[in-house]
Amino acid sequence: MNPSNHTPLRAVALVCTLSPSPAPSSSELLAEQTMAALSEHGVTGKIIRIADHDVKPGVQTDMGEGDAWPEIRATILGCDILILSTPIWLGHPSSTAQRVLERLDAELGESDDEGRMLTYGKAAAVCVVGNEDGAHKVSADLFQGLNDVGFSLAPNAVTYWVGEAMQGTDYQDLEKTPEKTAATTKTLAANTAHLARRLKAAPYPAS
Repeated sequence: MNPSNHTPLRAVALVCTLSPSPAPSSSELLAEQTMAALSEHGVTGKIIRIADHDVKPGVQTDMGEGDAWPEIRATILGCDILILSTPIWLGHPSSTAQRVLERLDAELGESDDEGRMLTYGKAAAVCVVGNEDGAHKVSADLFQGLNDVGFSLAPNAVTYWVGEAMQGTDYQDLEKTPEKTAATTKTLAANTAHLARRLKAAPYPAS
């Protein structure tokens, strides 16, 4: 870690696999690797598998009794970095990832005393896994949504792996992490931690 980058940072990774624990998940594996890479830059945090929680459909910060989102939202707002990790299904982010974006839409109506969205000053990044091409399209979808609800994205803020089309190998089944994916994860971590630290030191101007 660069000694000049000593400000501690917090991150949360939301894993958007369709499978609840304890089912294995390639999306969770890549999120774990991303969090490990972030730890080399003074970032600590946690991973939340959304399928393990009752996140209600809707576009409000709290959808009522039994909704798990308010607690997850509090974790996001307490962090400097948000990681979204999703599989590709039918060429799109998972429905769970879409639900997370829909719940984040409520942040458009929330602001601090100076009129800034509560997500301003936070960086975001994306992890994508799948067995066919489409990682760029999926990351584009998530990038737009995250930016729209107030998050900032560093250069190269996505890491991904996609296998050969029409075959069944999962990321978690690989004997070794491909060098290209590992290098991309390291770049994501370095750039995202750098951006989050700069945003923490110099907030965006009041709206």
